[in-house]
Amino acid sequence: MSCEFRDRIVTAEQMRAIEGRLFEAGMPVAALMEKVAGRIAAWVVGQFPLQRYPRIAVVAGPGHNGGDALVIARELAAQSYQVQVCSPADRLKPLTADHLRFIGYLGIPVVKAVETLDPWDVLIDGLFGFGLERSVEGAMADAVAAINAANRPVVSIDLPSGLHTDTGEALGIAVQATHTLCLGMWKRAFCQEESLAYLGQPHLIGFDIPPQAIEAGLENVPSVWRATLATIREKLPLPRQPNTHKYRVGHLLLVAGSRPYAGAALLAALGARASGVGMLTLAVPESLRLMVVAQIPEALVVGCPETTEGAIAHLPDTLDLSRYSAIACGPGLSRHAGKVVKAVLQSQTPLLLDADGLNGLADLGTIETLKQRQSPTVLTPHRGEFKRLFPEQLENSGDGGAAVQQAAAQSGAVVLLKGACTAIAHPNGTLWYIPESTPALARGGSGDVLTGLIGGLLAQAMASDADDSFNSALDAALVGAWWHGQGARAAARDRTELGVDGTQLAQYLNPVLAQVLA
Repeated sequence: MSCEFRDRIVTAEQMRAIEGRLFEAGMPVAALMEKVAGRIAAWVVGQFPLQRYPRIAVVAGPGHNGGDALVIARELAAQSYQVQVCSPADRLKPLTADHLRFIGYLGIPVVKAVETLDPWDVLIDGLFGFGLERSVEGAMADAVAAINAANRPVVSIDLPSGLHTDTGEALGIAVQATHTLCLGMWKRAFCQEESLAYLGQPHLIGFDIPPQAIEAGLENVPSVWRATLATIREKLPLPRQPNTHKYRVGHLLLVAGSRPYAGAALLAALGARASGVGMLTLAVPESLRLMVVAQIPEALVVGCPETTEGAIAHLPDTLDLSRYSAIACGPGLSRHAGKVVKAVLQSQTPLLLDADGLNGLADLGTIETLKQRQSPTVLTPHRGEFKRLFPEQLENSGDGGAAVQQAAAQSGAVVLLKGACTAIAHPNGTLWYIPESTPALARGGSGDVLTGLIGGLLAQAMASDADDSFNSALDAALVGAWWHGQGARAAARDRTELGVDGTQLAQYLNPVLAQVLA
């Protein structure tokens, strides 16, 4: 498969269309099955060597996913594994039935129920592939329950049996895999929070789909992508020009903080610091100014008039919003800073809104007016904030990514929905998923760090005179969210998922980037 499509994500309908092109062009189904199964068998041999995992159980369903499993069983038996097969279905597709008959000819044991399998070291789940739409019941549900009860390594072919391809929802019951080998192209379920308890470690097994088949199958649909290191490398603001200086790599204005939420401004500033932005100015309530200066000495700190509640009452008249490369607004502002949110929205400077910046936007009820801004707007809500801004989108879609696409189209903004599988959409429909995260981020302050990090990257992108400012804003959000997740994963490895507070997270951002780039 072309590198151009290696990170593309497809729905069940789109994958059917792509495979249909292959079969129409003359690719025999049996030949494709042999190719795919051969690659999966090679992966299994590499991951589970014969000396340590000699006993392999294969559960084969009635369709071509079951056929794949039976070919894998045959190939592993030829490699001297002790293979046994469970075939719980009463009726099989003709090609799958042929493979099962040959399994019997080879003398490989075949049973009807998973419970009657002899003890095994690894199980291959080939009950159902992509495209399942009805609930798993009867003998098939019993087979899934028995697989899950065994507490042994399970490798699922294409998807854990029982998962909906697009939403990741368990249709009644689903296999809880330790590894899932996605075939050909990433399916949308791999980027849904509902599927995370079932997928285990995901792996893409390519089978050399011709680019013309992919192009035909995905014609006239918005592109959906999975973020990878290769993608992020291309979008990082690195390397810098040897003769650059601080005024060429962005000036971020961070509007944040209130007396009750002073720490949010500091955490956002730490994220901005890690981004490498050339200049950072913080606008905070006057009562926080000296504290922020002491903690972030390299920043310019502007003290603002404040309300009786300790929020920024309004931005100083001397603060010219047009002189900044980008503005990030929201962390710790409190709900008493509505005038501040209105002021930044009226500017034409590229803008990121988070936290109380989003709450202020919801209070103003001006989502559609974002389209009138000449510069890009980036919105970074969690699910609660998203529901306040776009109350109908999540209810009308079982897919968070689809809801984000609709929200971006409605608002004209780049929308980033934070979560275990972060989704980021451009107003033109392009959608990116970042499926690599960690529960360590389920902690107050982590979103403030993300705001500063994306804000700093946005300022750098805007300072570079990009040809398409909206694409540059999308790239900044994508890089920042991926980088943030990698930092949290690294911190969790060292400190456990309980030990990653906002300050620690910020400290891991630059070391983890250096590590992954190396």
